[in-house]
Amino acid sequence: MAKRKLWIWVGVIVVVLIVIAAFVASRASISALDEPGHLETALATSAKQHVVARAAAKMHLTPPAYSDAAAKSGQVLFSIECAACHGNGRAPSRIGQSMYPRVPDLGSPEIQKWTDPELFWIIQHGVRLSGMPGFKSMDTDAQLWNLVQYIRTLPQTPAH
Repeated sequence: MAKRKLWIWVGVIVVVLIVIAAFVASRASISALDEPGHLETALATSAKQHVVARAAAKMHLTPPAYSDAAAKSGQVLFSIECAACHGNGRAPSRIGQSMYPRVPDLGSPEIQKWTDPELFWIIQHGVRLSGMPGFKSMDTDAQLWNLVQYIRTLPQTPAH
């Protein structure tokens, strides 16, 4: 009898959770135009940071030494492949402003805190459901490192 009551309570709890989930889902927006709530943003950001850090660490990447020539090459490639969304790197294009998640200011402290291997991994693999494509099949590793080096120059560039 006690076991049966337990199963009834478990069933009631499951039904209540389903009703709550359905209610929340019915109120949620998947529009890229709507700003997400604080909880959604915090959870997504935390998950992304954890996954990228773990994935980049598994690759055991060693960044090349910085050079102005590599950063300049990265800037040229950025203008060809990245500017359509990222604009000048500091201020996103109109397309980037219309995306969710919004295209970030790549010179901001939030982006600059990523390690070079983490930035490389993001550029190489992209970020699912964010609009950020992976460039592994389009660019060489050297080109991707050049992009990382260019991104490192952006904190000195004022945002527009």
